[in-house]
Amino acid sequence: MTKKNIISRAAICGLVVLAVTGCAKLDEKLYGSKSFDDPNAKAGAADLNGVYSQLFGQTDQANTYALQEHPTDEMMGPTRGTDWGDFGTWRKLHTHTWTPTHNQVNDTWDQLNIGVFRATQVISTASDNNIKAQASFLRAYFMFQIVDLYGQAPFRDPNAPVSSIPTVMSRPEATAFIIKDLEFAEANLAATSANIGVANKAAADALLAKVYLNKAVYTATTVGGPFTFAKDDMDKVITYANKVTAAGYQLEPAGKYFQDFAWDNSEQSRGNIFGFYNTTTSAPASAKNRWRMGLHYNQTPDGWNGFTTLADFYNSFQSTDERRGVAYPGLTDKVGLRAGFAVGQQYGPGGKALTQRSGKPLIFTPDVNLNFSTEAQGIRVFKYFPQPSANNTVNDDNSSNDYVILRYADVMLEKAEAIFRGGTDPNGQTALGIMNMISTPRGGKTYTSVAEADILAERGRELYWEGWRRNDQIRFGKFNDPVDQRPNASDKTRTLYPIPQRAVDTNPNLKQNPGY
Repeated sequence: MTKKNIISRAAICGLVVLAVTGCAKLDEKLYGSKSFDDPNAKAGAADLNGVYSQLFGQTDQANTYALQEHPTDEMMGPTRGTDWGDFGTWRKLHTHTWTPTHNQVNDTWDQLNIGVFRATQVISTASDNNIKAQASFLRAYFMFQIVDLYGQAPFRDPNAPVSSIPTVMSRPEATAFIIKDLEFAEANLAATSANIGVANKAAADALLAKVYLNKAVYTATTVGGPFTFAKDDMDKVITYANKVTAAGYQLEPAGKYFQDFAWDNSEQSRGNIFGFYNTTTSAPASAKNRWRMGLHYNQTPDGWNGFTTLADFYNSFQSTDERRGVAYPGLTDKVGLRAGFAVGQQYGPGGKALTQRSGKPLIFTPDVNLNFSTEAQGIRVFKYFPQPSANNTVNDDNSSNDYVILRYADVMLEKAEAIFRGGTDPNGQTALGIMNMISTPRGGKTYTSVAEADILAERGRELYWEGWRRNDQIRFGKFNDPVDQRPNASDKTRTLYPIPQRAVDTNPNLKQNPGY
């Protein structure tokens, strides 16, 4: 069987462009290639490539990723002098003070709905069931994010007149639609795929588990809860998690946590299920944003000196937990950068102690102010990291790190939560057993019992900066709690973003969310 490589050079629509010194990083264009097992160049493959390309916007530091991370207890974007002010876009996310005209609320809405429409076009025209299944999976992912972030899902029939007004599905209706799409995808996708960037059955199973785990949130009568987790839904989570296990995915062994994110994760990872496939010659959805966000200008490679974690979140890790940070072979010994959290004096190639632009020592400090921070304040996070060259330099334009959306550890923690919430595992696993299976080999806590707070905390330690924290905090009823730089609890209506005002103004079927 041959492979057909289809190359596209299409910029992702709706990227934020902010004319503030030090933030030109926001107008990067993303290009894509996708490989299909397709000996006959089946109709619809090129269009499907366009849907995958739309997905690449998920790796940007703005929009979907920002909306899912900045309002939580694990990320903030402090303003540093003239850098990272960006008209308050990051501050408003962290302080829960966004409005229906917030730029990233608007741009995320556009990106995700374009993805749904493009996928729908493929589904309506392709004749090959595998292509339809991939498009159905992608449509389900885009719509899942829309439902999670906005609570309503507009839908346009691709055969309808251009002048027609899209219908709008309620949150429960859209959730049922997503499940139907994923069930079709699961039945028709291949059991295996050439790489992480092509959806397979396990990807559909993993997303189905996530949808059922959050179904109580999406069908609640009141925005923000309370939530009732039905046993049938929790049993579904367990069923789909067990299917992923049966497909052969595994947890990384002790000492190997960061191989899911390293430059050779295509070859080394045992637990990455779905994401974006990158090579040194083609990186359509590069992971470089994830390290450039926090790297100082004088580190190797240089970065944008932006986002930080919160000290309380960092302190939730035991000092022995490898997920908190390790010296990574081939990285730390070459350019001084450690994998994980970076705090204290920073080093460069040859073990040289680095300095700030002012000449002061480059010491990342736990204290940080959202409005007024120096260039060294705030603990940085390098979960992904580039591969240094032989001469201890880094050119990360085509970084080969696959970018991960769904991975096995997430699925297993979802299974533990589902068991905790009343589900029954036919394989006999317990929430306590799964928690220790993940935490103990990492040097983390060994649990003797499991409480609800333990599960949320363990998900944070395992999945930090992967784009799931807001989703998790809402499900556990903790999203609105005060955190550093947000001293007061926010209203439960903030568990949904507003529908962009211009969308409400142009579609009478959309109704503004409560609280806006």
